[in-house]
Amino acid sequence: MAAAKKAVLGPLVGAVDQGTSSTRFLVFNSKTAELLSHHQVEIKQEFPREGWVEQDPKEILHSVYECIEKTCEKLGQLNIDISNIKAIGVSNQRETTVVWDKLTGEPLYNAVVWLDLRTQSTVESLSKRIPGNNNFVKSKTGLPLSTYFSAVKLRWLLDNVRKVQKAVEEDRALFGTVDSWLIWSLTGGASGGVHCTDVTNASRTMLFNIHSLEWDKELCEFFEIPMKILPNVRSSSEIYGLMKISHSLKAGALEGVPISGCLGDQSAALVGQMCFHDGQAKNTYGTGCFLLCNTGRKCVFSEHGLLTTVAYKLGRDKPVYYALEGSVAIAGAVIRWLRDNLGIIKTSEEIEKLAKEVGTSYGCYFVPAFSGLYAPYWEPSARGIICGLTQFTNKCHIAFAALEAVCFQTREILDAMNRDCGIPLSHLQVDGGMTNNKILMQLQADILYIPVVKPSMPETTALGAAMAAGAAEGVGVWSLEPEDLSAVTMERFEPQINAEESEIRYSTWKKAVMKSMGWVTTQSSESGDPSIFCSLPLGFFIVSSMVMLIGARYRSGMP
Repeated sequence: MAAAKKAVLGPLVGAVDQGTSSTRFLVFNSKTAELLSHHQVEIKQEFPREGWVEQDPKEILHSVYECIEKTCEKLGQLNIDISNIKAIGVSNQRETTVVWDKLTGEPLYNAVVWLDLRTQSTVESLSKRIPGNNNFVKSKTGLPLSTYFSAVKLRWLLDNVRKVQKAVEEDRALFGTVDSWLIWSLTGGASGGVHCTDVTNASRTMLFNIHSLEWDKELCEFFEIPMKILPNVRSSSEIYGLMKISHSLKAGALEGVPISGCLGDQSAALVGQMCFHDGQAKNTYGTGCFLLCNTGRKCVFSEHGLLTTVAYKLGRDKPVYYALEGSVAIAGAVIRWLRDNLGIIKTSEEIEKLAKEVGTSYGCYFVPAFSGLYAPYWEPSARGIICGLTQFTNKCHIAFAALEAVCFQTREILDAMNRDCGIPLSHLQVDGGMTNNKILMQLQADILYIPVVKPSMPETTALGAAMAAGAAEGVGVWSLEPEDLSAVTMERFEPQINAEESEIRYSTWKKAVMKSMGWVTTQSSESGDPSIFCSLPLGFFIVSSMVMLIGARYRSGMP
């Protein structure tokens, strides 16, 4: 019989990585940062009306339980003792808004996802109440008034969902972003669960003062949010509570393990990429695309459409660090859309194969403004378009254009960041699931015209949450001292086209972006009925592309 594998030495740290598209639980060796095992479960998104995006908070929670259980089983098969897991960190999709009943533990409505657009008329009416010369919302929060952030989603729930209104009146309601919902549930829920969030997630609500690091009374009054339903705000690295295992979870060995790290996913990736110094930046390619640049201990306010946000605060007595952020709503989501809505690929991985077949978009440009345009435009009236189509265009060109769209959107963010920071980035550190696509990474280097650098282990979001959890006071199994941080091997993509060609492609993209704007009229969004939001351009171009695709197949004799 083969000898059993030697148990891993050194303490282990687990990380819940709850994203928009999937949930994962990953376990790392705290001494080497090696990923030992993980499990992933895809999460459903619901689209009850045009522009609405929801998820079931209970499905999110059960996916966390399933991932923990399956990862623990896998560790057992590797002969690794799960009692070595000394701490758990949580990283999460930010801005997504959950309200639940603290007595029953039941959600009072579906989670309203960050991509959701139903609050556009709320945003417009609130905007009229902000004096033109004193945008106190932006100066306190670093954020523009937008459908993206939690405060307007919570306002919508309070205005439109009777169960939420009644629970608030009866002092039963709790609000949180996904991290709060998970930590409360995992530490006991209705039986003593801890209602908290960290500074990075709080800074995405539009209710949090990023200077004083507290919920802001003036902001709460402006949005008419009762402060009693808000979670306690803590640092990103401290013991919040201990795991209390649900009866549905067999991995009882994690009972009593401290949950001691909490970071919004983009802050977690910044930590996982070890961007601890002023001027270091990373880009994460997930459902959306998020470029963060560490600005140190000072708030830098953007003149070019970027957000100012809390990067991290790694301990109760540690200083807070800030970041400039460029947010792109649709990155990996465009691949999922090609798979689920158009059916031109069966798996997300197929897109690389299709794009490789043609090596060009053949003049086809795709602006995936499904939820309007985020940074640097903040243009809610935009909708998705595919343009530059000819009879020659086929699904391979559309696939290539979709990948290019992710890269062009990143270029727009990087340009804005270079102008705000004054020192252009010499290279871009990248992470996230999409970075496994080598065509995408090469395209990104070509379009930015700087090298793109990818760590060999792309799970930096989970790694950041694990680092914060392991380094917390009272846990102390992960050193964040520079000399102790494990060296990471990198893959480097150099630009392979000339600068002139890169600029021509980019300027054509910007023409396409201009054409995507202004599709939703003020009248339709003010009516408050999202079902009449106009999505004509995308539907029109999809039909056109499908007709041309069928024609091209017919002429080429393809089945």
